[in-house]
Amino acid sequence: MILYPPDDPFLFYFTLFGLPIAVRWYGVLIMSGALLGAYLASRRAVARGYDPDHVWNQLMLGLIMGIAGARIYYVIFEWNRFAPNPWSVLNLTTGGLAIHGGLIGAVLSVLIYTRWNRLPFWEWLDICVPGFMLGQAIGRWGNFFNQEAYGRPTDLPFGVRIDANYRLPPYTNLQEYPLDTVFHATFLYESVWSFIGVGLLLLLDRRLGHGAPSKQRRLRPGDLFFIYAIFYSAGRFWIEGLRLDSLYLGPLRTAQVISLVLMAAGALGLLINHWRRASR
Repeated sequence: MILYPPDDPFLFYFTLFGLPIAVRWYGVLIMSGALLGAYLASRRAVARGYDPDHVWNQLMLGLIMGIAGARIYYVIFEWNRFAPNPWSVLNLTTGGLAIHGGLIGAVLSVLIYTRWNRLPFWEWLDICVPGFMLGQAIGRWGNFFNQEAYGRPTDLPFGVRIDANYRLPPYTNLQEYPLDTVFHATFLYESVWSFIGVGLLLLLDRRLGHGAPSKQRRLRPGDLFFIYAIFYSAGRFWIEGLRLDSLYLGPLRTAQVISLVLMAAGALGLLINHWRRASR
């Protein structure tokens, strides 16, 4: 199966009284993922006896801090691109959002909101994290409409076609890489991996967490977040190795380095969480 992105990344674009009115598919998918993720989190909050309005109240803060974190993270590692015109940092239509920066911003928003409203941070993080991963799974399809976040050419029977205008060198050479060249659909790989992750987190919570009978509960507050960090990062480490647009920390792919750090931190978090329980 070959994926063919549309030529136009806009859901609609028109001029009203001389002003351009434009909505991009990327933005629609980001917002759709955020809303569906918040809906899932609100249902989980109700199941644990919390007011679901907390989820919707936190959503705006999470979106603002998540997008800001994603942009700041990207700009830090791509500063040479923005240095000639620093104001271009504010222009999000040219791309440049990094999921790891978005994760940092989202977690900080949870910390701020729970402190302000006197909610348990680790439990609230566990309530929200499957929804956050659902948002990632849906939002990744914005890369499809923008023709970005794809991988190197592949001989697999499935992949994505990328227009010449959206290719990165050396794949702009159409004699060597003609228009029918198929590239790894890495955005699709990450989306599928994230959907699997949502199912895994919900299943674990049902069998070993809050949804299980009290005698069968094995998960501690924070465990779902730590499992998310390990699971998502394992997939991202592999997928990042296929991508052509990676950010770099010297000779290393930044996302792979961060993925290793998150996997180690997640494993350490689980060990500490359950060591504390055993020592009581």
